[in-house]
Amino acid sequence: MARLAQTAGLTDVQQEIVSTVRDFVDKEIIPVATELEHRDEYPQAIVDGLKELGLFGLMIPEEYGGLGESLLTYALCVEEIARGWMSVSGIINTHFIVAYMLKQHGTQEQKDYFLPKMALGDIRGAFSMSEPALGSDVSAITSKAVRDGDEYVLSGQKMWLTNGGTSSLVAVLVRTDEGHPEGTAPHKSMTTFLVEKEPGFGEVRPGLTIPGKIEKMGYKGVDTTELIMDGLRVPADRILGGTTGRGFYQMMDGVEVGRVNVAARGCGVAQRAFELGVRYAQQRHTFGKPIAQHQAIQFKLAEMATKVEAAHAMMVNAARKKDSGQRNDLEAGMAKYLASEYCKEVVEDAFRIHGGYGFSKEYEIERLYREAPMLLIGEGTAEIQKMIIGRRLLEEYRFQG
Repeated sequence: MARLAQTAGLTDVQQEIVSTVRDFVDKEIIPVATELEHRDEYPQAIVDGLKELGLFGLMIPEEYGGLGESLLTYALCVEEIARGWMSVSGIINTHFIVAYMLKQHGTQEQKDYFLPKMALGDIRGAFSMSEPALGSDVSAITSKAVRDGDEYVLSGQKMWLTNGGTSSLVAVLVRTDEGHPEGTAPHKSMTTFLVEKEPGFGEVRPGLTIPGKIEKMGYKGVDTTELIMDGLRVPADRILGGTTGRGFYQMMDGVEVGRVNVAARGCGVAQRAFELGVRYAQQRHTFGKPIAQHQAIQFKLAEMATKVEAAHAMMVNAARKKDSGQRNDLEAGMAKYLASEYCKEVVEDAFRIHGGYGFSKEYEIERLYREAPMLLIGEGTAEIQKMIIGRRLLEEYRFQG
């Protein structure tokens, strides 16, 4: 086991789970990741292996067939998976967020119906907030649902759905104005609908179209899509929690744990970049000795290792805060911000250590260099994290003049 990014105070069960995932990553993901990534190929064999390990049900309670583990255990597993290939962690992350939202906010009927199938990975989740014109401004969404008897008719266009094609359940945030008087704050007239669909592209159910995969610079293998609703009819009993107007709070709760997940991904990618950099530095010779013996390279390795350690500590702290039942938006925002920024810097330093070879698709660091930027914008940009952190700090340190 590597010296960096160790986590004190884990139970024997937690250690066993994380160790099992790490072995799986070393044997089943790292050897094939770069080849699959360059082909932009969905890693079906890897996903099947994760299902066998029970990772799709890691945080789903045991009564629904899951492992009932903590957010910390999940985050440490994500860190290991992202160390192998960040796209694979994306495949389970949106599933996990939807399962978490169901566990926290779903009606008993919704939990009984969805969670056992999600624990097995038979139903796979995606969630959808963003739209083409709004980015981080969630309160400005225009997708809407209008009541028609026992059903709602949904219309609008959503953007940036991870697993939009492969999923069979999408949690979709739309505007519902019923029962909300004129002048109601925008976030109080939003509702989350649980939309079931067939996996695939095109019209996947009447009124619902997944046009196809969005071509991306990195974060390949996992499908990122749009979602178009045009007269999509959804029963009223598929409103998450059974009540309209709660969607914004439900989604923000999901995003809070999602930000811990993105921090964990940043930690994993940074760890892998450090591993590649420190190994290459000991193999590559210049001026008669390994470049690791040049002080300039040692300084880089020292900075990289310190950033890996710091990001991991903040991510663990944010996960433990949430597990203790406390509000963790400040810690999650800080962890996500720091881990994604440090990840980018560690990857770039590893890239520099590789010299010209870092630019070659033959070397793994080339893939990491294209993956790291996604973490700067996923689950809320760095700028959004700083806004959240700043507002929370002013709440905590309010000047009583």
